[in-house]
Amino acid sequence: MADWNDKQPDLQQILREMTLDEKIAQLIQLAVPFYEGAKDGGLITGPMASLGIDETTVHNSGSVLGMAGAQEVINVQQTHLEKNRHGIPLLMMADIVHGFKTIFPVPLAIGCSWDMELAERSAEIAAKEASVSGVHVTYAPMVDLVRDPRWGRVMESMGEDPYLNSEFARAFVRGFQGEDLSADTDRVAACVKHFAAYGAAEAGRDYNTVDLSDRQMREFYLPAYKAALDEGCEMVMTSFNTVDGVPATGNAKLMRKLLREEWGFDGILISDWGAVKELIAHGIAADEREAALKAMKAGVDIEMMTSCYVKHLSELIESKEIDEALIDEAVLRILTLKKKLGLFDNPYRAADPQRESEIVFCDEHRRAARELAVKSCVLLKNEGVLPLDKKQKIALIGPFATSEDVLGPWSWTGSKDDAIKLADGMRSKLAGSAELLVAEGCGIETAEAQQWQAALAAAQEADMVVLALGEHSDMSGEAGCRADIRLPQVQLELVRSIRSLGKPTVVVLFNGRPLDLHGVYDEADAILEAWFPGSEAGDAVADLLFGDANPSGRLTMSFPYSVGQVPVYYNAYNTGRPQGAPDAQVRYVSQYLDIPNEPLLPFGFGLSYADFEYSDARLSSDEMTSSSTLSVSVKVANKGAVAGVETVQLYVRDLSGEVVRPVKELKAFRKVSLQPGESCVVEFTLEEPQLRYYHSDLTHSSDAGAFIAYVGPNSQTNTALPFRLIK
Repeated sequence: MADWNDKQPDLQQILREMTLDEKIAQLIQLAVPFYEGAKDGGLITGPMASLGIDETTVHNSGSVLGMAGAQEVINVQQTHLEKNRHGIPLLMMADIVHGFKTIFPVPLAIGCSWDMELAERSAEIAAKEASVSGVHVTYAPMVDLVRDPRWGRVMESMGEDPYLNSEFARAFVRGFQGEDLSADTDRVAACVKHFAAYGAAEAGRDYNTVDLSDRQMREFYLPAYKAALDEGCEMVMTSFNTVDGVPATGNAKLMRKLLREEWGFDGILISDWGAVKELIAHGIAADEREAALKAMKAGVDIEMMTSCYVKHLSELIESKEIDEALIDEAVLRILTLKKKLGLFDNPYRAADPQRESEIVFCDEHRRAARELAVKSCVLLKNEGVLPLDKKQKIALIGPFATSEDVLGPWSWTGSKDDAIKLADGMRSKLAGSAELLVAEGCGIETAEAQQWQAALAAAQEADMVVLALGEHSDMSGEAGCRADIRLPQVQLELVRSIRSLGKPTVVVLFNGRPLDLHGVYDEADAILEAWFPGSEAGDAVADLLFGDANPSGRLTMSFPYSVGQVPVYYNAYNTGRPQGAPDAQVRYVSQYLDIPNEPLLPFGFGLSYADFEYSDARLSSDEMTSSSTLSVSVKVANKGAVAGVETVQLYVRDLSGEVVRPVKELKAFRKVSLQPGESCVVEFTLEEPQLRYYHSDLTHSSDAGAFIAYVGPNSQTNTALPFRLIK
């Protein structure tokens, strides 16, 4: 490491030689079209011209948004260095969220794998493909805690549990960055987002207000960001929302006091797209000048795609409203990451057109994508019809039967043309043994008469029907918020029409959020939640449908009984009048009159073709202390006819806290693989730190008293084991 540092420039010397305008230009991030050397680049017209950016600013700018492709990156970097008098290279940043060219399942689906090793591997592959294509930084992972499926961006998170989200945050950062980012050029710097609490947007509407107490923020929403930073994540992106009445991008309490001072983060803080200027629309800045003032005081180092800094920081320094030292700090952080990535020594880093053609979307990467897709799907229902019999005549019907729209949002470098369609995946299983009848039936939201007739004819002829249904990828993701989270009406009508024929029916769902499954769950004999499975979608889903693989995914976000329940999540608080309490009244309890309180499908739920039986749950003692541990064990047996993987889950409830505590909290889980007739004892160790929580004064500690440990296959079905903490 010492030798490497010796070859690097003196960043303080570079900083001293830079003019104020040059330093300020380092703080702006511009899109690809601003740059000479890019395809159709270097012509600043239309909306770009409205930013007020001139060529001198571009030549001194610090980073590029959305550039990928080895030769184009080389061209842009080379041209830029010819015109930057200090030889400061550009940082190339992009949204590599769940794959580069090889697209893995969307993050919510990856969460349902409960598999940290595969999650890390997916990020490692994405980093390798992105890096050889010229990318230096990815805007991932997104670790926002999500509880409202109306919000389109739930597909980009790992779910509703802070512990599980934190584990995945660490895994993704390890995968993207590796052990030594400076030495391993096949990795990219990670940028955790969106800081903070973006997943709590009111009404599940993107960019909307967030209003949480400090205690609730720390208890549920902050742990996953902190986990990413503890793993060494290089960058943080601000969120669009307010935090305690102040938009995050201008929130000095959040960014300076908590992120910088309390957590000690000294990496780069970048705004989300346009978020600095949006301080005006939020109502905490009168104009771009005040927006620049507040964002810089809050600690935002890079302004993405607005020009408040370039236009106004210089005059703010002249008027002594901002100390130039703040600018220097921000520039030094940017230069430090460029140095760590080795860009001063090799500004092209790993960009290599020849190697790019060999690595990107290679067979090895596609096999990994298929494995993770298999393990991310969740079997939601099965009344004895899955796995499918290859000797049957099967009708595959629905808008996703032959759809290429299986990559999901945030897969901009992926190719739908290369994605495996479900029909093709199923045909590969049936070659020479049975016939597959394929009909679209309807589109995502509309249908034509001939589509309907063809679907009914195919279903009539078949022994078994598979309905491939879901959302178009544009119906989730950023700005993909929906108040009605049922399948479109035309698809529900298709389900009813097919079911009227009396044929056994399996539904495969392609979607980016938990859905209200009325009209599907009550009609189908089996339901496989495939999410958006990525490049290998058709083969992975076919593996599961025909039993060549056994479903092992478990939900990390509850499926609501009705949208009227949301936000609905397993780790909620009790009330003073809980439904179902021994002394509960019939009416005057916390309940709906028209629907259950509980979700249709809870956190942690998922079925298997194996038949797992739990027994002999026990504690090593009914007491634990601050210095002792408690063992929780349970016997798990596979009573079925096929091998399977079970995810055994441990939850804890604190029965009496200084503030109210959730009815359950996930504390640990174990995945066990069992052959037919095989059993094992799964053992967890509970320690006092796992019982700590944030008190009303924001201290983090445990309380002596009564607790319950729950062990079982999901957050609703489990065995209760009471114990006491003695302090």
